[in-house]
Amino acid sequence: MSNGKILVVDDEADLCEILKFNLEIEGYDVDTSLSAEDALTKNLTQYDLLLLDVMMGEISGFKMASMLKKDPKTDKIPIIFLTAKDTENDLVTGFNIGADDYISKPFSIREVIVRVKAVMRRVMDAKPQEADNTIVYDQLVLDTKSIKASVAGKDISLTKKEFEILKLLLSNRGNVFSREEILSKVWSDEVYVLDRTIDVNITRLRKKVGIYGKNIVTRLGFGYCFEE
Repeated sequence: MSNGKILVVDDEADLCEILKFNLEIEGYDVDTSLSAEDALTKNLTQYDLLLLDVMMGEISGFKMASMLKKDPKTDKIPIIFLTAKDTENDLVTGFNIGADDYISKPFSIREVIVRVKAVMRRVMDAKPQEADNTIVYDQLVLDTKSIKASVAGKDISLTKKEFEILKLLLSNRGNVFSREEILSKVWSDEVYVLDRTIDVNITRLRKKVGIYGKNIVTRLGFGYCFEE
């Protein structure tokens, strides 16, 4: 199990790979981007922490962080700045934007790991704990023991297959499942089921979960995922 998901954004490819390698040894799931422009094309809500280089191309780390802090979907993502600049003004700028930490280059990998762990510990401690039999996303709740689903405290009626599909997607947010994978996991005991059956169940499911229907996303040519 991953200790959390991190995005490293730095225009030095070698540094990105070094950080990725060492943080993955520590149990983190790590992606990299060589520019803020590339990072902004990703679904940033999937990350528990961003490591941002300050000095990059047209969009600096400071500018990218400011953009994220203005968006309610990303304003709570912790940020650690990585920079060769360590003047007092830069430190003040970084923390005023909302940085959780600031690491000056050159740094040791050990220092980065210690600081990442400290921030991630705060992140994980702040997350609401889910019961073993409960899967929660905002006000969408699945109780896998009583086989009940609710939205904003109101029960919703799901068929067995709809419940299993939602459980699969909600338990693996951000992961794309092909129709074949959904069939094998949800219809594993049945001999022959048409791909169209998946689409029909997904359509019904989107309607039943109300505002969270938009989170059940179709990846054309690939399958379906629950996107935060």
